Amino acid sequence: MLAYEAASEEARAPREVSAGIRRLALFYLWITIATGAVVFSEPAPYDVLMVGAIMILPLTGLAPLTRGLAPYLLLLTGIVAGGFIATTQAGLLDVPTKHIGITLYLAASSVVMAAFFADRPGRRIRFVMSAYMTAAVIAAAAALIGYFSLVPGAYDLFTEFGRARGTFKDPNVLGAFLVPALLYAFNAMLTARFARASVWAILMPLLLFGTLLTFSRGAWLNLAVALALYAYLTLITAASNRERLKLAVSVALAGALVIGVFAAAQAIPQVADLLSERITFEQSYDVGPEGRFGGQKKAAELVMTDPLGIGALEFARVHHNEDVHEVYLNMYLNTGWIGGTLYLFLVLTTLVLGFRRILHDKGGSGLSNVVLAAFFGMAVEGLVIDTDHWRHLYLIMAMVWGLAIAQANSERASWRRGEQADP
Repeated sequence: MLAYEAASEEARAPREVSAGIRRLALFYLWITIATGAVVFSEPAPYDVLMVGAIMILPLTGLAPLTRGLAPYLLLLTGIVAGGFIATTQAGLLDVPTKHIGITLYLAASSVVMAAFFADRPGRRIRFVMSAYMTAAVIAAAAALIGYFSLVPGAYDLFTEFGRARGTFKDPNVLGAFLVPALLYAFNAMLTARFARASVWAILMPLLLFGTLLTFSRGAWLNLAVALALYAYLTLITAASNRERLKLAVSVALAGALVIGVFAAAQAIPQVADLLSERITFEQSYDVGPEGRFGGQKKAAELVMTDPLGIGALEFARVHHNEDVHEVYLNMYLNTGWIGGTLYLFLVLTTLVLGFRRILHDKGGSGLSNVVLAAFFGMAVEGLVIDTDHWRHLYLIMAMVWGLAIAQANSERASWRRGEQADP
């Protein structure tokens, strides 16, 4: 598969770069994305390898940095600049500076990956998602192995406070990481032939059970919202009633799978007890002035009085006993009014570009639906958790922008051809 992908890029890369080097670059990128499964500490292997990919992809011609990237680059640069300005308001310099430095790295990786996806987006998104699915299966399998103590010592390694975290540091991030994989698998079931669809159908229960055992309310919300939007987008863009009927049958089967997984989980006492506890937002750590919602009220008040922000991670250090757990408030605190507004504008713009691409891609492979639904799910989850340093958020966002830039380039090329043909 990797050799096939590399060969397809040969004609599009600079002539001075050999086909062998391009194959190595693509293999390096595949390994980079696949290592996204292992995030026990920071920097993770993914981060170390992605720094190399930021340099390698443009140098090999696989990520041409064109003018179409300018709006995306400017938005991300403005957010990072706001973060460094907010750092001047912090009581400490090293912690917020490091935090914004990580944001800068994630922004740079997202811009380069958007350039990579913009050139032959369908093929390249499938290429990257093959590595992402590998990472998701590894992480979900580790979560189940640890939760049910299938290997000696695995429970202590792969769980945290009775919640599956797999090969991740945080169960919440594992749950969110598995959502795009679930969407991709579901789309593959709809669009692939029976033999391949059967393989994806086998993987879905593993990914779904892994998401459930994280006991992450945010991830559950993310999955519900993303699947609902994906189903709606697929319905309105279906090319025929036959495809709509296939979607309806698949949704019914997926619903039966969800019910089956929950029923199986409820049969396990330790799972049933934690499910009943996590299903509500009225826990002791949610309510009261020192709870999650009390902290968010404090954060909103600080946003109104500190236009330059207070500096990254200062809220938990000075004003409350934990982080904000709401990415939009958090970004206003971390990057000031300018950075926070730009972040909000970035999210909304990404959604608009994604919807525009889907209308253009009506009756296509469904990749646009998957990518937009995955991003929208994370955008909604941002209302209950801080998502600004999630690696897969920047990767999925790069896919949306890559698709949008590819569409704009195609429309521009068509307009020029029409202009030249006009006598």
